[in-house]
Amino acid sequence: MEQTYLLGIDVGTTGTKAALLRADGTAIAQAYREYGCVYPRPGWVEQDVRHLLAQTYATAAEALAKAAIDPCQVAGVAFSSQRCCTLFLDSAGDLVRPMISWQDNRPTEEVEKVRAEVPDDEFYDVVRLPLSTTWMLGKILWLQRHEPEAWARTAKVVQLQDYLLHGWGADSYVSDHCDAAFFGCWDTSRLRWDERLLRLAGLTPSRLSEPLPSGSRAGAVSADAAAKTGLLAGTPLCVGGGDQNVAALGAGVIAPGLLSVSLGTGGAVCVCVREPFHDPARKTMVTNHVAPGHWLVEGYQAGAASVLRWFRDEIASLESAFARSAGHDTYDLLSERIARAPAGANGLLLLPYFASAATPRWNTAARGTLVGMTFAHNRDCLTRAFVEGITLEVYDMMQALTRAGVPFETVHLLGGPTKSAVWNQIQSDIYGHTVCTLRTTDAAVTGAAILAGVGVGLYSDPAAGVASLVQIRDTYRPDPERHALYTRLYDLYQSLYTALTDSGFYAHFAEFQQAVSVRKGDPV
Repeated sequence: MEQTYLLGIDVGTTGTKAALLRADGTAIAQAYREYGCVYPRPGWVEQDVRHLLAQTYATAAEALAKAAIDPCQVAGVAFSSQRCCTLFLDSAGDLVRPMISWQDNRPTEEVEKVRAEVPDDEFYDVVRLPLSTTWMLGKILWLQRHEPEAWARTAKVVQLQDYLLHGWGADSYVSDHCDAAFFGCWDTSRLRWDERLLRLAGLTPSRLSEPLPSGSRAGAVSADAAAKTGLLAGTPLCVGGGDQNVAALGAGVIAPGLLSVSLGTGGAVCVCVREPFHDPARKTMVTNHVAPGHWLVEGYQAGAASVLRWFRDEIASLESAFARSAGHDTYDLLSERIARAPAGANGLLLLPYFASAATPRWNTAARGTLVGMTFAHNRDCLTRAFVEGITLEVYDMMQALTRAGVPFETVHLLGGPTKSAVWNQIQSDIYGHTVCTLRTTDAAVTGAAILAGVGVGLYSDPAAGVASLVQIRDTYRPDPERHALYTRLYDLYQSLYTALTDSGFYAHFAEFQQAVSVRKGDPV
């Protein structure tokens, strides 16, 4: 019998990866392209989505060429994509302006307008997301106010996956139930648009993508996409989902009690529940699971591995130069530095709010903060402090889930950082839980492949795909002494955040930062 393959493509904030997987989960070929974002002002983040689309073609073509298989053996294609990216399209489907990233925090005044009309608790009760500048609703209102000519040309507001599927051959713009919440107008428990929030945004459902269940058929690869990728025209395109939802599936988070920690550009913790959970404190996120009849309770981290990437690019120039000359990975050299420093980094503490504070703080004024520097500290300590700070924010999200009454026992780690054994152990020590890595570090690609398999009938449902594809690789157990030390450090983490927030420092500094960054001709 001829072997069948599935193509999963993960389109992240800083890169795109495509992989061809067998039905048993074995990746036979993959390709990756790295890219960046544009930061016009502090708090503003944009990307050229046309470049991202081009990278999906390029990575698919490279993976297919490496696999050296007959394109007719590829049964289906699905995407995992960064969530909550706002695209404004005209009637011809052309971009009205650059894509606004999920990391963008520009619509602070517009969020206050929403809050005046729909109080925080009422917004959360419908959308199941804490009201924030992250979601698309505020960005839509921002465009209406600051770029009215662009809004007048806008015929459709879509997200990244919707644009990619259309670019690959889907006839219309379709989204998935998971991503629909990030429009800011979606009733997550009832799986339908909320009329009140639509009116507030000046929208009708026809101006938005059509939400479909993940694993649905979205169309077929067009002749143009086939020419650019080497796939056969007519290959089924299937609805995937937002990266964290798809990665949770690829991590096996398909039943209660299992928690995934995903550290990519942003971070997320996800726990599966079988009902539309309501957090009494309204601090966690609740999104639709890619598996129908399930939901994810999530914590969201605005900057995770991207904070270490900033450190690599801006601070670790020595390591980067050596790595390039020796043919090594800079992150491997940074891991060696981390291992040389003691737990607690000799008394350095980072609050990693390079893109604001999300779950459970929800503070757009928060900024990255490093405290404790002395002449006794070196590059090893500094590197470890960055990794520990990123991980402490994840622990902060876990604590919010515990307070909300969401139980979990097992922790699966996802993302590129799982390649670092020292970071895996730090996560176990900080969380105080046994943690496991997976046979594939690319859970989002695996999850996308599962959804492609569901769409073409290879798997009866997402759970069947998980049973076939998801396997444990390594297990790490916490050291009690280090966990006790990190518990003390976490108390200091909370105290520092509270002091900087309650004193008004973060708010005043954000205002100062905004004032000194305004350039002539910029919209204010």
